[in-house]
Amino acid sequence: MIVNDRHELEAVLDLTKQYLQQQAEIGGEEFFLEKRFLRVFESLGEISIQTLPELKRVVLYCQKCRLHRTRTHVVFGAGNEQADLMLVGEAPGYEEDRQGLPFVGAAGQLLDKILKAIQFHRSQVYIANIIKCRPPQNRDPVPEEIEACMFYLKQQIAMIQPKIILALGRFAGQTLLKSNASLNQMRGKVHEIDGIKIVVTYHPAALLRHAEWKRPTWEDVKLLRKTYDEL
Repeated sequence: MIVNDRHELEAVLDLTKQYLQQQAEIGGEEFFLEKRFLRVFESLGEISIQTLPELKRVVLYCQKCRLHRTRTHVVFGAGNEQADLMLVGEAPGYEEDRQGLPFVGAAGQLLDKILKAIQFHRSQVYIANIIKCRPPQNRDPVPEEIEACMFYLKQQIAMIQPKIILALGRFAGQTLLKSNASLNQMRGKVHEIDGIKIVVTYHPAALLRHAEWKRPTWEDVKLLRKTYDEL
C-alpha cells in the first residue's frame, strides 16, 4: 500500500489511530501494527508532506525504531514556524518526554536564559531535536535511531527554512554537519550546509554539570548573534 497524497495519508492515520485505540481497549500492554500499516510508514519518504502539522501527525504515529516502545510522548518540536533561527538539540529528556515539548526541564530554563542574553525569545525561534523520542535513561542515541529520525528533521528544516541553526551538543553538531569531529573541533566557527549557517555549542544539560563550559558557550552564542545580524 503506497500513500499517494495528503488525503490518503489522513485517512490512513485516522484508521491507524482507530486500530491502536481498539488494541488498547482490549487490554494488551504491548502490541504491533499489522503489516499493511507498517508498509505505509516504511514508505513515508515517498509521501509529499507540505506542512509542519501534516508532518507532526506522521511523527506521532512513528514506529520506525524501538524508541516508540518506551516513549511517553513524541517530542516533535515547537516554536515560530517562520523563524530565521532554529535550535537543534540531541533528544528529549525526562520532562520533555512527559510533556511532549522540547527543552522544558532545567536545561530548557537555562536555554531560555542563554537566548535572552543574546536578545532572543523562545517565541522567535523554532526548537527541535535530532531524535523525537527519549532514549531510556537518557542514554546516547544510536546510529539506527538517528537514521530513523533524519527524514523528519530534514523536512522540518526544509519547511521552516531557517537562515541559521544553533546545534546544541556533539550529536546535533555531528549529525547536521555529517562529521565525526569532536565538539571542540566544531564549535567556535560558522559552518554552512545547503546554504544554512550552522553554529555548534554545548548542550544546556552539559552546562548544568560543567559550569566551566558556560564561558565558551557564551562566546559561541555571541558568534551566533553576530552572524545572525549580518544575515
